[in-house]
Amino acid sequence: MMRAGARQYVVARPLYSEDSFNEEHKKVYRHHKTALDHVKQYFRCDAKRAKNAALSLLPIIGWMKIYRIKEWLLSDIVSGVSTGLVAVLQGLAYCLLASLPPWYGLFAAFFPIIPYFFLGTSRHISVGPFPVLCLMIGSVVTRLIPDEGPAANITGFSGLTVDEQRVLVASSLTFLVGIMQLAMGILQVGFVVMYLSDTLVSGFTTAAAIHILVSQLKFVLGLQVPGISGPLSIIYTLEIIFKKITSSNVCDIVISLVIMVTVFLVKELNDRYKSKLPVPIPIEVIMTVITCGVSYAFDFRTRYGIDVVGKIPLGYEPPVAPNLQVFQHTAMEAFPMAIVGFAVAFSVAKVYSIKHDYTIDGNQELIAFGVSNIFGASFKAFAASTTPSRSAVQESTGGKTQIAGLLSAVIVMIVTLAIGYLLEPLPKSVLGAVVIINLKGMLMQFNEIPYLWRRDRPDCVVWMVTCGAAILLGLDLGLAVGLGVELICVVLRVQFPRCSVLANIEGTEIYKDRKDYISINEPEGVKIFRIPSPIFFANMDFFRNKLVEALGFNPLRVLKKRNKALILVLLCWFLNTTNGSLVDPLEDSDNEELDKPIDFKDLPIRIDWNAELPANMVVPRVDIHSLVLDFAAVSFLDISGLKGLKTLLKELVRVEVEVYIVACDPYILEKLHKCCFFDEEVQPSMFFLTLHDAMLHILEKHPETTERKILTTVTVHHPSGNLRSRDKNVS
Repeated sequence: MMRAGARQYVVARPLYSEDSFNEEHKKVYRHHKTALDHVKQYFRCDAKRAKNAALSLLPIIGWMKIYRIKEWLLSDIVSGVSTGLVAVLQGLAYCLLASLPPWYGLFAAFFPIIPYFFLGTSRHISVGPFPVLCLMIGSVVTRLIPDEGPAANITGFSGLTVDEQRVLVASSLTFLVGIMQLAMGILQVGFVVMYLSDTLVSGFTTAAAIHILVSQLKFVLGLQVPGISGPLSIIYTLEIIFKKITSSNVCDIVISLVIMVTVFLVKELNDRYKSKLPVPIPIEVIMTVITCGVSYAFDFRTRYGIDVVGKIPLGYEPPVAPNLQVFQHTAMEAFPMAIVGFAVAFSVAKVYSIKHDYTIDGNQELIAFGVSNIFGASFKAFAASTTPSRSAVQESTGGKTQIAGLLSAVIVMIVTLAIGYLLEPLPKSVLGAVVIINLKGMLMQFNEIPYLWRRDRPDCVVWMVTCGAAILLGLDLGLAVGLGVELICVVLRVQFPRCSVLANIEGTEIYKDRKDYISINEPEGVKIFRIPSPIFFANMDFFRNKLVEALGFNPLRVLKKRNKALILVLLCWFLNTTNGSLVDPLEDSDNEELDKPIDFKDLPIRIDWNAELPANMVVPRVDIHSLVLDFAAVSFLDISGLKGLKTLLKELVRVEVEVYIVACDPYILEKLHKCCFFDEEVQPSMFFLTLHDAMLHILEKHPETTERKILTTVTVHHPSGNLRSRDKNVS
C-alpha cells in the first residue's frame, strides 16, 4: 500500500523488445565522422577558427577585454605586493631544497610568471617555486654533483665551480621539463593528469613533506649534512643527522623554534579571524625582516657560527643554453616532474576557477607552464608550478587577475636588482623553519588514513603504498609505484565486479539485489543476473563463473550429460527393436559433438528432462526456464567478451533456457550487429528495452510463474502461479 499523500506515477504503454521499439519509433540517421573527417576538420582554417585559436593561445585577450579597472586594479595591486613579499621569502627558502645558492630562488619567482601572464588560463594561482618540485630537482642535482665525491662525467662541467655546475643541471632539467609539458600541451594530452587521483596525489605530497622536513633538519640544527639521493636516502640522511646531533648549533635551534612557534600561532590567528582581517598578517615576511636586523646587529655569522644566506649578487645573469648531456642523464626524472608540477598547479587552479566561475583549459595550462619553464630555465631558474599557500595569499588578498601575479614579479625584481643585499645576514635556519612550518597542510593529510580505511579500502591502500614507496624509494620511483598500484586497483575493480541476482520489489517495477531486502519476490523458473562492469577479455571467465554459480548448474556440463543419456536411451531402444549386439556409442565419439544439441525431429522418442529419469541416468536438473541478463551497467564489450558471451548464450539456449538481455547500450547493440553476433540460436529478439519489459514478456509466455505482487499493469496480468519469496508473511 502506498502511504497517504505519497507521490506516485502511472504509466501505460506497450511491452517493448528492442526490435518492436525500433519498429514503432524510427531513429534519426546520424553520419558518424571517419578518421579522415576528423583530420580534415583539425587542419581546416577560417577566420572564426583563427580567432578562436588566438584567444585560446593567448587567454590574456579574453580577460583583459572584461577587466574592470576601477573595481579590480587596486585589489590586484594589494594582492601583488603581498604575494611578491611571500614569493621572495619562499624563493629563497625553497631554493635550499634544490641544493642551489639561495638567490637563484629569486629567479624562479620572477621569470616563469612573465610567460604565464600571457598564456595561462588561471587568474588566481601564483606561479613560482613548489617545494616538491624543488626537492625532486635537488635529488637529481646531488646525484650528478654530490657534496662528497666526483661529479658526473659531463663535458659542460669543465671550468665551472660546484655551484655553477648545479645551476647548469637544474636549469637544463627545467628546460627538459618545459619541453615535455609543451609537447603534451600541443598534442592535447592534458587528460593525463586524470590518472593521478586525489588519493595518489595526497599520499605522494605527504611523502614529499616528510622528505622536505628531513632535508631542512640540517639547517634547523646547524649541521653539515651531505646531500644524498636515491632509494633509502631519507634513512641514510637521518642516520647522519643522529650521529652528528650532539654538534648542533644551539643558536640555530633557538632561532628556528622561535620562528616556528611565532609563525604557527599567527597563522592560526589568520585562519580563525580571516573574515575580519582585510589581509592575512604576513608573519613570515615580518619575522624575516626582524631576524635579518638582529642577525646583522649582533653578527650571528661570526659570533655564533650561524650559516647565513651570504652574498646575493645584484641583477640578473645572462641567458644560457641547456646542456644536452644533462638531458640524457635526467630524462627519467624529468617526466614525473613535468606531470607532478602540472597536476598540482591544475588542481589548485581548478579550485579557484570553480569558486570564481570561469573555465580553465588543461592543455593550454600545459603549454603555459611548458613555455614558462623553458623561458625560466634560459635565465637559470628552476622548475615552476604553484604552492597552495602562495596562491591562497594572492586570492585572499583580493587578486582578480594575473596582473596581481605580474606585480608580485615586480616586487621580486626590485629585491633582485636593488635591495637583495639586505637579506645577506638572514640565517638559513630561518628559511628552514619557514619551510617546515608551511608543511603543516601536507603533513595533516595523515588524517585521511582512518577516513579512507572506513570509506574505501582500495583507495587507502593506494595512499599508503604511494606514501611509503615515495618515502623509502624516492619521489620519482614512489610516484611510479603509486601509479602502478592505482591502475592495478582499477583493473581489479573492473575485473572482479560485484555481480548480483535481482528480484522484484513487490507491487512495483523495481528490481533490487535479493540479498538486500526482505519483502522481495523472485518468480520460480526465472533468474535475473546483473553484471556492473564492462565485459572484456580480462573478466569474461569471472563473469561466466559467477553466472554459473548463480544458476546452480553449468550449461555445458548439462548439455553433455543430456546428450550422453540420450544416446544411451536411443541405443537401448534400438537393441530392443532389432535384437542387435550392444556397442558403446561413446567409445569413439568426438567430445566436441556432445557440445551440440541433438536434432529431435526424426527421432521416435521424446524426453522430459525435468521429469523423473531412470536411476542409471544421472543428468543435472535445470530448474529455470528463463534467464535475464541486466546489461544496464555494461559500458563496452570487446571481441573476446563478445565471443565468450555468444558461446555462453548458445550453451544456455541448447539446454532450453530462454535468455533475455535488457537495457543494453545502443552502441553495444550496433557493434553486435556489425560483428555478426546473431545467428539461428542467438537472435536479436532476446534483447528488451527494460528489465520490466522482459519480465512481463516472460510472465506472459509462462503464466504459471506469475504472481499478483509483480506490477503487470502495462499489458498483461496473470493472477495464478507459484512464487518463491523471502517474505514469510506473504499469503
